[in-house]
Amino acid sequence: MSDYIVSARKYRPDSFETLIGQDNIAQTLKNSIIRGKLAHAYLFCGPRGVGKTTTARIFAKAINCSNPSEDMEPCGKCESCISFQEGRSYCIHELDAASNNGVEDIKNLMDQVQIPPQVGKYSVYIIDEVHMLSTAAFNAFLKTLEEPPAHAIFILATTEKHKILPTILSRCQTYDFNRISIPDMVFNLRNIATKENVKIDDESLHVIAQKADGAMRDALTIFDQTVAFCGSDIKYEDVIRNLGVLDYDYSFDLVDDFLAGDYGKALMTFDEILSKGFNSLHFCAALSSHLRDLLVARNGGLDTLLELPESLKKRYVEQASRCSVKFLYDALGVTTACEAGYKMAVNPRLHIEFALMKLSFLVKAPEMTDQGGNAPKAAVVNNAKAVSAEPRPESAEPRARKKPAKTGSALSLNAILEEEENKKEVKKTAVVSDELPDDDKIMSAWKSIPEEFKAVNQIRLANTLENAIVEIQESDGMKTVTFKVSNEAQRKWIQENRLLSLEGNLQKKTGSSRIRLEVGVIPMEEKEVQPYTDQEKATALMGENGELRNLVKDFGLETK
Repeated sequence: MSDYIVSARKYRPDSFETLIGQDNIAQTLKNSIIRGKLAHAYLFCGPRGVGKTTTARIFAKAINCSNPSEDMEPCGKCESCISFQEGRSYCIHELDAASNNGVEDIKNLMDQVQIPPQVGKYSVYIIDEVHMLSTAAFNAFLKTLEEPPAHAIFILATTEKHKILPTILSRCQTYDFNRISIPDMVFNLRNIATKENVKIDDESLHVIAQKADGAMRDALTIFDQTVAFCGSDIKYEDVIRNLGVLDYDYSFDLVDDFLAGDYGKALMTFDEILSKGFNSLHFCAALSSHLRDLLVARNGGLDTLLELPESLKKRYVEQASRCSVKFLYDALGVTTACEAGYKMAVNPRLHIEFALMKLSFLVKAPEMTDQGGNAPKAAVVNNAKAVSAEPRPESAEPRARKKPAKTGSALSLNAILEEEENKKEVKKTAVVSDELPDDDKIMSAWKSIPEEFKAVNQIRLANTLENAIVEIQESDGMKTVTFKVSNEAQRKWIQENRLLSLEGNLQKKTGSSRIRLEVGVIPMEEKEVQPYTDQEKATALMGENGELRNLVKDFGLETK
């Protein structure tokens, strides 16, 4: 038991060659050693577990090595290298600024800096978590950092660069360390598993790498934890159970439920996930990531953005081929809106369940019946074409109009049903005649449309159409009817909700399919000035009615 060493220490890189994911920094440091251009102060900054302190140690070892290789790798055999490996080196010093952050600690360091190295050329001082130094300690450190003895080199390491004083930053060469990529972590974990005689599949390694979130040290810690739980033969199922990670299969099954419009099955899947103790918000994030990966997989040129094993990539490509880009875009809008509103929801479970129902209705809206059991006019048939990305031929029915994509926040069941009803109405009223009607026939048909809306008590829409300015133009064998309404809000609403059905109705009344309907806004200069105040209204009435004007004059009435 006492001989066991955790993987993060046992397999810690001891040369530039074994550094993971920091090739550019390693090459720059080696070049500075080869050319003899060493700075007196370096700042290594970046996320946790990416190799800042490890790189500092390798660099310190390399500049003091008596027999470095041609590309400046430490030999590991000279007295300097051996003393460092055994922890008895007097030329490489490490200071933890988290626990030695006062002025007195810096003063002791300044006294120590004056002592030349007994072995090697340089005394290297590695100060970890340097951002933890107090402001007074930083100020006390300034002079020594700017003009240290010729044998002294400072290497500062931090995860929070923004907390360091600008005066300190200006005296250091700064190196920004990158997060370790998932492929690099998987490659390193695979090598370590081979050395430790641990059998593990690629899916499990990817789960560990994703859980580590770019930190190699975290990945090795999780790897040790997994080995302790599973033994030397690691299965994917054991890994996700041990780490509390949601299985990919749940996300694939949910998307299949959304495409089938089966919201009941989606709710049951969510209930199963909750029964296993998974966090609801993490579930939303996992579903959003899955939809993002599907959107990426649907474009063959974005394969490099999928940080997944090959077996999973094939599943993503297969499912993505059955989803339209619009569906994936709208679904992402729903899930991201759900995440944003989760913390404010009084009933978080209902909040997520409602989002799952929205997702199920993106492709196929639910069939609804009235109290008598009969399907109403807005009942929706299986709309399998919504999943396909194939364009609809223009000759099949009146042309489709582009509509702004609905995000999760703007999505409503009424809007879906109304859109489907409009499409059905257009199909019912489609005509086959190719004759070009004259303008009088078109205007006569147009004037009858508002009366139909009045008959079904849609007074506002009827008034809007009655007051619209109508223009008819002929081009390329088609009649384009443009009606202009009072404002942009009216135009947008009609464009989104009524234009297709109005066009189909006008084609039916004129008996011609060679009519296209457009909606615009009346320009300001063409609008009649409407009376607003009481005096303006009274003046307008007197202008239209001479008897009223005489009555006001005879009795000396005021119109204020």
